[in-house]
Amino acid sequence: MTTTSSDEDSTGKVLRRASDAAEHISGICFKTGPPRRVGVELEWTTHRADLPTAHLRAAALRPALGPHAPAVLGNPDPVPLPSGGTVTLEPGGQVEISSAPADSLTSLHSAVTADQAYLADLLARSGIGLGECGLDPHRPPVRILDTPRYAAMQHAFDREGTVSGRTMMCSTAGLQVCLDAGTPARVPARWAAAHDVGPPLLALFATSRIHAGLDTGWASGRMATWLGIDQRRSGPVPDGGDPFGSWIRYVLAAPLLCLRRTHGRWEAPEGVTFADWIGGALPDPPTVDDLEYHISTLFPPVRPRGYLEVRYLDAQPGPEWIAPVAVLSALFADDALTDTARDLAAPAAGRWQAAARDGLADPVVAACAADVADLACRHLDRTGLPRPVRDQVGDIVGRRLDHARAPSEDLIR
Repeated sequence: MTTTSSDEDSTGKVLRRASDAAEHISGICFKTGPPRRVGVELEWTTHRADLPTAHLRAAALRPALGPHAPAVLGNPDPVPLPSGGTVTLEPGGQVEISSAPADSLTSLHSAVTADQAYLADLLARSGIGLGECGLDPHRPPVRILDTPRYAAMQHAFDREGTVSGRTMMCSTAGLQVCLDAGTPARVPARWAAAHDVGPPLLALFATSRIHAGLDTGWASGRMATWLGIDQRRSGPVPDGGDPFGSWIRYVLAAPLLCLRRTHGRWEAPEGVTFADWIGGALPDPPTVDDLEYHISTLFPPVRPRGYLEVRYLDAQPGPEWIAPVAVLSALFADDALTDTARDLAAPAAGRWQAAARDGLADPVVAACAADVADLACRHLDRTGLPRPVRDQVGDIVGRRLDHARAPSEDLIR
């Protein structure tokens, strides 16, 4: 979800004290006010339609995307999609639509549905198809974009000694939902609720069991990759009752993933945190711009970007992305619903690993998912979606819950 504000003007102000960094983080992490907007980011793996096991090349995606190709493919002036979405590309060739923020879920659904259909048709003309799950079911991870940022990321993740980082970069596809943070008094409750309903919704909408032709053993193999990298970067922000303070501590304690340089490689020294940088661990002190870039390399399940960016959902097949977005929108439609959802999800709060590994086979997570989904589906009218779309959402949710009761039916794609 793209936004505009005066805070977008990066400065070269040098940060010499942790308190200066904390003040800046506090000013940009939660933009408060009555919640009214919603946005999404839809991501897909990309495949040759005639041979999905073959890896694409960046040179093939550039002409396929035409004027909508992002700058990372050498297009200096990318054109938004017809309904306002912008196209970005991930290291393994995953393509993403970032919507403009919408004042209603109905308008968001119309715009993103149109842009999704347009993008799918555009790529199909070049023999490229969009994946339908949260993890590449056909191919092992291969990075096809060669940028200083992605090279430094791969170096840092490889240094951890697992394949999780490379898989996360090159093989995963997520669905991100962007919700307003809310009024100052309600920010803590909305922040906590976005986390607490996470494990049930992660399990309910998991689509990524298969990777490179093999069963990962995880309902959400995509989330397994995030759990497999440094949790100071991708783990949930600890809940201390103060989301501002918790996020500030998380940002400052996270190790640097890369260091931007005018020339040469961007690898960062191992183990140096942003707090260390402020404290003099590197020759030159960081700037506000460095801080904001560092924040862009942090990937917790819920990330504050002025709004709440919910990041724990797998990509969904075709038009089914509307189901988790509608469920979250219903749960956050008013304070009473949000608080009730949090109460219903409480037994599964923090069960990220169980939800990712076992999905709805975990009885605690499954019970909470059923309760939270029932609450949302009974209040889908609060989303403003027309009846046929609400019925579609109810059918998708019901099918996912039925699958948990009859796991022999393989609905995980």
